Amino acid sequence: MAAETSWVSHCFENFASGSVDFDSFSDLNDETDKEAAAVSMDLILPDDLLERILSYLPIASIFRASCVCKRWHEIVKSDRFLWNSSHVSSQKPWYFMFTSSDEPVGYAYDPVLRKWYGIDLPCIETSNWFIASSSGALAVSVNRATHSYNVSIVKSKQVPGNFFQWDLSIHLYDSETMTWVTTLTEVLTGWRAGDESVVCNGVLYFLIYSAGGGARDNRHGLIMYNLRSRSPHGVLMRSFIPVPCSLTCGRLMNLKEKLIMVGGIGKHERPDIIKGIGIWLLKGREWQEIARMPHRYFQGFGEFDDVFASSGTDDLIYIQSYGAPALLVFDVNQKQWKWSQKCPVTKRFPLQLFTGFCFEPRLEIAP
Repeated sequence: MAAETSWVSHCFENFASGSVDFDSFSDLNDETDKEAAAVSMDLILPDDLLERILSYLPIASIFRASCVCKRWHEIVKSDRFLWNSSHVSSQKPWYFMFTSSDEPVGYAYDPVLRKWYGIDLPCIETSNWFIASSSGALAVSVNRATHSYNVSIVKSKQVPGNFFQWDLSIHLYDSETMTWVTTLTEVLTGWRAGDESVVCNGVLYFLIYSAGGGARDNRHGLIMYNLRSRSPHGVLMRSFIPVPCSLTCGRLMNLKEKLIMVGGIGKHERPDIIKGIGIWLLKGREWQEIARMPHRYFQGFGEFDDVFASSGTDDLIYIQSYGAPALLVFDVNQKQWKWSQKCPVTKRFPLQLFTGFCFEPRLEIAP
């Protein structure tokens, strides 16, 4: 554009404003007995190009870059840089690990730099060990363009006087209208909802668990609920999808709008005892196994409970035992398993529990 300063003129303006003088290349060639002069590239690059380069740095490196010099500090703190950073392709998801203590502290793991960072959270009055209670599942979907969001809650309550029947209801919150709507109520027989749910492409997926009332091969099942069309009452179980094998637990996650489930595989003769961990992708109404944890990694956790923590986004899946701070990372694209660096947190007593969740580190500008 004509109104913008050209790349060349910007370079000369930088030189004119500073006190740095450079010899010509012919002079440098003539003085072969002298050391080659080093020219700092940030003196040559215009601000907009330097901003783009810095915006591709890992989040931790961006904060360090602001301490390099005054010019870099001003760039990193500028609104234009934050806007550019928010439109750069997403970084690898981090994992935040914390313990069951009341102290609002934890450690965030950067898989790119393979480093842990201590993070103090705002003061929490009560324990927030679980995102949702055992009688309800919570899922959130966010529109990054408008910054609007929807909250989906699946509640399950036992029918009074009937051990095998559970009242299930789905409640939706819209941040634009700031209203709650109950979109479905239904009674399930022999099944109850739990605390595992996720939204993919406008569809709410949640696990249901056997409540007894008959012999079943699997203790888990998957329910789909379209948040756009909102299925009528009484047909929820028509969307039922059986899990691929007997599971000790299941963890649902959204990886690039695809539903992924990480599950503990139960022994054939004792389905409540875990013998391994599998990862499945839902295609239509069929499960496709994409990976199974090698036995050496499964043994690396030590004593592994039948339930565990797992979450993921983008191309990474994190798996963690509740009983130890060990963290295993699976790259879906490369089909590669890798241990994280050792977490700085230590186990202080035998019954201490650990958990965590993954998140995408981004620099965003609030509207």
